[in-house]
Amino acid sequence: MTRIAVTGHRDLTPEGALLVGAALRALLEPYAPGFVGLSCLAAGADQLFAHAVLDLGSSLEAIVPAADYGEADFDAFVAQADVVIRLPFTTASPRAYAAANELMLESADLLVAVWDGSPARDEGGTAEVVEHARRRFLPVCVIWPPGTFRLDMA
Repeated sequence: MTRIAVTGHRDLTPEGALLVGAALRALLEPYAPGFVGLSCLAAGADQLFAHAVLDLGSSLEAIVPAADYGEADFDAFVAQADVVIRLPFTTASPRAYAAANELMLESADLLVAVWDGSPARDEGGTAEVVEHARRRFLPVCVIWPPGTFRLDMA
C-alpha cells in the first residue's frame, strides 16, 4: 500500500485553498482508494490533504507533534484517522514539528508539498521538509497551482 505524506503552507488565501484542494484531489485520485495519507493535520495544506484522502476512501494516519497541538478542524480529522501517533512533546514548537515531519518521512513512499518555493521560516517548515525528503531520495511532488497565494503575499 502506497504511503503518501504531505507538507505545506498553512496560510493559503481562500481562493488558493480551493485551487490546492482540487489539485490535491487530482494528484491523489489515481492512488485511491488503496493508499495511506500521512499528515500532521495543521490548518491549510495538511487539512486540505486529509479531506481529499478521506473523500477518496483512503486511510488517514495522523502524526500529532505535541499535546497542545491542534487548530481549525484538527479534532474532527483526528477522530476520522485510522492511526494516530502522538509525539511526547508538551508544547507545539519548531522542534516538535521537525520531529513529526521526520517520523512522517521515515515511512512515506512519496511526499506531496504544497509549496510556493520560498525558504523555511522556522525549523520544520515546508522547505526544510522538502529538503529532508530529497536527501532521502524520497520522491517529491510540488503543488502550487497558478493563482495560489499565501495570506501575507496576497
